[in-house]
Parts: sequence; C-alpha cells; structure tokens
Amino acid sequence: MKPSNSLLSASARVAVIGAGRLGGVLAGALRAAGLDVHGPFGRDAAVPTVDIALLCVPDAAIAAAADAVRDRARFVGHVSGATTLDDVDFSVHPLQTFTGDETPDVFRGIGCAIDARTDEALAVATGLADALGARAFRVGDAQRAGYHAAASTASNLLLTVLDAAEQLAVTAGLPSADARALLAPLVRRTVENWADAGAEASLTGPIARGDEGTVARQRAAVAGATPDLVALFDQLCGSTRELAGRTQEEAA
Repeated sequence: MKPSNSLLSASARVAVIGAGRLGGVLAGALRAAGLDVHGPFGRDAAVPTVDIALLCVPDAAIAAAADAVRDRARFVGHVSGATTLDDVDFSVHPLQTFTGDETPDVFRGIGCAIDARTDEALAVATGLADALGARAFRVGDAQRAGYHAAASTASNLLLTVLDAAEQLAVTAGLPSADARALLAPLVRRTVENWADAGAEASLTGPIARGDEGTVARQRAAVAGATPDLVALFDQLCGSTRELAGRTQEEAA
C-alpha cells in the first residue's frame, strides 16, 4: 500500500466506519470535498485497504473497531470528543450536534477539536478539518474530558433546561409546539448575547435584579405544576445567584 501523503488529493482513500448520524454526514462532506471516500460501513463490514480509517462508532466500541482495521489503514482516527488516543493515531471531533439529515456544508466554520500521537498523524487530522471547512484547535488527552463536558453542557444539558422550560409553558396553557415557537426567539437572543459578551454581562431577570419575591412565586408555580422539576429549578437558581454575585463584585 502506498497511500498519498496529501490528504487533500483525490487519491487519498478514506474509509468511514459507523453508519450512524455523524458517519453518514461526515462521509458525504468528505466526498463533497473531493476525497476518495468509502462507506460509511457498518462495524462488522469488510473495509477495504485505505489511507485513513475514520471511526464514527460509540466510545465503548473504538478499541475493537480500531483493532479490526489496523492492518488495512495507514492512519486510524476517531471522532470522539472524550476518548483518548490509546487505540488510534489521531482524533477529529466536530464541535456540533447532528441529526443525520445535514448537508455537507454543516461543518463549514464550526470548531473541530483535533489531536494526534505523531506530527504526521496531526497533519492528517488538520487536513481532514480543513477539508471540511472547519476551524481546527488542539485538545490533548489530559484536557479531553473537560472539553467534552463543556460541549455536553452547551448542547445536551442545555436541551434538558429547554425541555423543562417547555414543560412549564405547557402547564401555563401553551401547547408544546407553540411554547417552543414562542420561547425560541428568547433562547436565540440569549445565546447571541452570551456569544458576544459572556454570561455575566448578559444576565437579566429577577435573580439579576435581586427580586427574590418573584423567584419564590416562580418556585411555587413549579412545585405546584411540575414538582419533579423543583430540584432542577433550585440548582439553576443557586448557580444563577452565584453568577449574579460575580457580576456585582466586578461592578463594585
């Protein structure tokens, strides 16, 4: 096997292993970028000899998947945000959420955490990110879990908060679809403010104003309509008070 040294060359052969949400979208995007892409393959499929094997499998399956293709690829990488490089040569983690229906340009302009065990493998990871139009930044094994926790908080855990907001709106008489449509502009503006200025500068509402009477009425409403959300509400209010306190200290 004489793999191309240029990742961006059409002769570079890439196998995508894992046909889930990300695997299909990633294979399509790399193919649209001009690479010779094979797959996405299922985990038990026969993978051809390639330059790069890119594992889009669950974290727990990475070791076995890497071992299965090691003799058929010069470089083996995974797309996990949290898993170390113990079983692979490099990692490429697109900092985005995927449903599986995205177009190839979904990667353009997003962040992409990369790392590698050698300079040559790092060039491969960087080249893949560049081919996707993503912004590569390096995250080492020691920082990987913390980085992925940040990503999960910004996406997965955020959905838990938004689901709670939807549930509360429903108890106030709004159908779920209407609740999402009405709350979405508020969520978008909040995120835009945070992106522009950070959380401390963007915080508004009764806790920021010190209006604990309003917070108490909110809590009573939560307890009456959706008691299973009280613990989440209390935790969020406590953390928001700490955020408001930091804002006041900086203003003093």
